[in-house]
Amino acid sequence: MNYSYTQCTIDQMIPWIEQYAKTLSSPFDSYLEDHIAASDFYSIYIDTAAVGYFAFNKDAYMTQFYLKDQYLNHAQPIFKDILQQYKIGHALVFTGDELFLSLVLDQEIILKKQAYFFQDSRAAIDEAALYQDGTLRTATKEDIPLILQVSEDFFDSLEARVERREIFVFKNADELLGAGIVEYSKILKGYTSIGMFVNEQYRQKGIGKTIIIKLKQWCYENGLTPICGCWYYNYNSKKTLERAAMVTRTRLLNVEFIKTESNN
Repeated sequence: MNYSYTQCTIDQMIPWIEQYAKTLSSPFDSYLEDHIAASDFYSIYIDTAAVGYFAFNKDAYMTQFYLKDQYLNHAQPIFKDILQQYKIGHALVFTGDELFLSLVLDQEIILKKQAYFFQDSRAAIDEAALYQDGTLRTATKEDIPLILQVSEDFFDSLEARVERREIFVFKNADELLGAGIVEYSKILKGYTSIGMFVNEQYRQKGIGKTIIIKLKQWCYENGLTPICGCWYYNYNSKKTLERAAMVTRTRLLNVEFIKTESNN
């Protein structure tokens, strides 16, 4: 058996990515998707048959690995061959991706906890417990200076995001209490990552929870499924998301592969 790999564009891989997405036990948010989208993609061949794909970024982080079920008996040798041939030293893998996670765990590794991924529990929300002195609406270009003043560089590509109607403002009259964001998944159809930023002057008042809950409602009204995430050690963000009835069963792991004599 001969294993070989051919570089492709992400657009060429869309049919494969759609197959891959069906194997996941839970979704992942825009943080990981951004790393995947910035990766180089390769088709995997056994002899002349296309059997799957993998991807890694410029920092030698593997971000994707997928094989068709009928070829999974080749998964371990192919995975090891890819690590060696492309000198891949790290991986970003989430616990909802059973195959990729298992192959990573087969290696000698140093593992760090990177992030939590959240889904909506659909628990009932007490509307009376929300912050009442504010209104959430889609941001306009006139809001950009105030958003920048309050959030600084929290939102990347702010002007473009406002134009795409991805940014929301939560205001009381002319005062910006906080802002929200929705990011439409290009890999997991129908999923939308949501997030928020609260004006430092108004924190610890339930505004973050209120923004997340209102963004969830907006997603459902538009036929979308809200998901979100936060850095593993951002305890305040985790508490805010949990208070907004978001729950986590999935982790993102940052893995370093340890070189040994057998894989040098």
